[in-house]
Amino acid sequence: MKDQVNANSMKLLKTLVAPVVSEKSTYVGEKNNQVVFRVAENANKSQIKAAVELLFKVEVEKVSVLRVKGKEKRYGRSIGRRRNWRKAYVCLKPGQELNLVAGEGS
Repeated sequence: MKDQVNANSMKLLKTLVAPVVSEKSTYVGEKNNQVVFRVAENANKSQIKAAVELLFKVEVEKVSVLRVKGKEKRYGRSIGRRRNWRKAYVCLKPGQELNLVAGEGS
């Protein structure tokens, strides 16, 4: 039983790949109390919600997920393509706060 719980928590840790830091994600975070993450391709909304609550000890209100298409790039005469990836907008409950920028003010 304990091994199964440990395996589930390890799977949840692999769902969040990285936070997305951009102008748009910063604006959304300030305005709507949302955080933007790059997530695993096969992660669903409930897994993302559980992973954020487990890692950051905050309460999540809702999760929106979208797929970002990879850009087509040219390398000389050949054409390549970047990977597709998934992005999750995690809306936190009122009063909850998640600060991803470490070392602010010090």
